[in-house]
Formats: sequence, C-alpha cells, structure tokens
Amino acid sequence: MWGMNLSVGIVGLPNVGKSTLFNALLKRQVAEAANYPFCTIEPNVGVVEVPDPRLKMLYGLVKKPETKIIPAVVKFVDIAGLVRGAASGEGLGNQFLSHIRDCNMILEVVRDFSDENVIRAGSVNPEEDVATIKTELILKDIETLAKVSLKKVGKVDKDEAVRIATADKLLTALNGGEMARNVTLTEEESVAVAQWQLLTMKPIVYVINVDESVVGEPLVGSRDSDVSAGGHKALPYESVVVSAKVESELSSLDEADQQAYLSQLGLKESGLDRVIRVCYDTLGLQTYLTAGPKEVRAWTIAKGATAPEAAGAIHTDFQRGFIAAEVCHFQDYVDLGGWSKAKTAGRVRLEGGQYVMQEGDIVEFRFSV
Repeated sequence: MWGMNLSVGIVGLPNVGKSTLFNALLKRQVAEAANYPFCTIEPNVGVVEVPDPRLKMLYGLVKKPETKIIPAVVKFVDIAGLVRGAASGEGLGNQFLSHIRDCNMILEVVRDFSDENVIRAGSVNPEEDVATIKTELILKDIETLAKVSLKKVGKVDKDEAVRIATADKLLTALNGGEMARNVTLTEEESVAVAQWQLLTMKPIVYVINVDESVVGEPLVGSRDSDVSAGGHKALPYESVVVSAKVESELSSLDEADQQAYLSQLGLKESGLDRVIRVCYDTLGLQTYLTAGPKEVRAWTIAKGATAPEAAGAIHTDFQRGFIAAEVCHFQDYVDLGGWSKAKTAGRVRLEGGQYVMQEGDIVEFRFSV
C-alpha cells in the first residue's frame, strides 16, 4: 500500500543538467519537511509538494485560524556517480546503485540541449545516453542474479528451486538486453523477484533536457501534449521534456511571476509539475482528500485501492477498525459549498469495504478500534 514514502531517484550522465534540475526542486522543498515520514533530509534529498490546486479551493471553504494545508509529497533523491562502467565500480559505482534500490522509480535526465560550453563528459545524444545507463542497470542486475543462480548446485527445496528458475529466466532476458520489468512472470516468480530489488524492475521516466529557446514548441511523438521541444524527436519511452535552465529561473520567482513567465513560454505548467504528475501516473497513484477545521490534506494511494486501504494511509488503526467511508466527489463539494451542504443535497454517499476509491474523492472515515 502506498503511503507518503514515494521516493524517486534522479540519475544521469555527467553534465546533462541533472544537478540544475535537482537544485530547482530543492528551492521548492516543503518548509516543514521534518513533518513528513522520511528519516532525515540529507543534502541530496528534496521533499517536494505534489501540485494540487484543489487544496486551496477546499481551504477557502473550511478555513479557520488553525487550518493547515498539507499536500501530498514526493521525495527526490539526487543519485551521483553514474558513469559508464558504474556496475563494475567506476565513479561511485555500487554506492550509487544501492541508492537506486531504495527508490520506487528512476527519473533519468538525458541531454538534448546544444550549449557546447558545457562539456559532454560521456554524454553523446539522448538515445545513446539512455542505452549507456540501461547497460549499467542490466549489468548490476546480472551480477545480483548470478549469485542466486549459482545456488542450484546440490539439493534445494521447492521455494529455492522457484527462486533459482526465476533468476535463470531473468538472466536470459537481461543477457539479451531486455529489462526485467518487461519479462512476464507468474505470481510465484513475482514473489521471488521482490526480494532482489532489481534495478531494471523499477519504472523509468526520461526527462529530456532541452534548450530554453525550444521549450514552448511541440515535441514530435510525445504522449505529453503540453510539452515542448520543437523538431526534437520524443524518446520511445515515457518521457517529459523540460529545460533545466528555465526550471532554475522559475524556482527563483514568486507564484505570480512564475505564471507570467510560463504564459510567455506558451506553457500551462512548469516542467517540474509535469515531472511529478508523470511520476504519479507511472507508479499508478492517485490522490484522495480530507477537509476539516484542523487541516486540508491530500493523501497518496494506489489506483484501485479500496476504502479500507485508503484509510490505512492515514493510520493502520483506521484500516483495521474500518466501518464505512462517507464520500463526496470534489466537484460536488465545491459546487455545493462544503460538506454539510453536500450532505443535505444528498451528494455524500456511505460506502463499505468493497468501495474502490476514485481520484478527487473527499472522505470521512468511520472506524472503531
């Protein structure tokens, strides 16, 4: 079950704009980061709000002097040391790879800007950079699985036999240049794979860092209709186009100036907002909302989560003692002017344990512990 510990590792070859992008994220870090369930906020970690204009609208309906707005958050980890040969110890080698293991997904920054004053240091073009990093991840997973495969010497129990067979199946795919996440697995095999934290099982979103001058033009072949990069071909994967330079400039402006600058560029939202949204979509996440006098809050859950599972995102006691959920859709709540008026209008529903949560649900849980 997804709680708020959503962690995204940012990787990239040297001088592709990864640090510029991460520093822009750091400037947006939530002020009270200590309130979120991440153990420590290290220099290479940024805890960033998930953009959600609905929270301010709810706040306007319930606000009291003590009311706080608490957004959902994403933890971004700047993972240094990725160079060709990392899997065999080049750069920071295994240290960078272990950092990736702790993340839910990988955000890979690739260079497609033309500033020749910034040396490429290993970066050639987006396609080759992607291939280089893919190779490093595959090599590390081959190393992990080879240790499992070696155990087949001698007698093994049934579970161990499944693990070994699964490792061999994945090794065949990896040696053929295939990522582990593209291999079809049985339920038994999936259980075996989970314990290895394979890097190539993690979803990857590619951030194409382009020139400032083309950031407002359509990207050929992208699934993201709002993005840009005139004449640049989209990578054949889930990708978001940004200009790290623009994001750096945006991060130093107040909200009104940010909107004016985005309008000037022909964009509806910042690249970082798009990145967060695509990360959510890629991991199959959605948000539900709670609104009361103490706080207006967004909660991160998996798409398809039931009401009791959603309650568990607040506290395990809520899930264990779940009785029912009172649910109102966001638009009804806003249009009718709050919870009590929505209830009077018959727009608040009582849902049981089988109810599947929908994006934008506003919920009050009934539970008994």
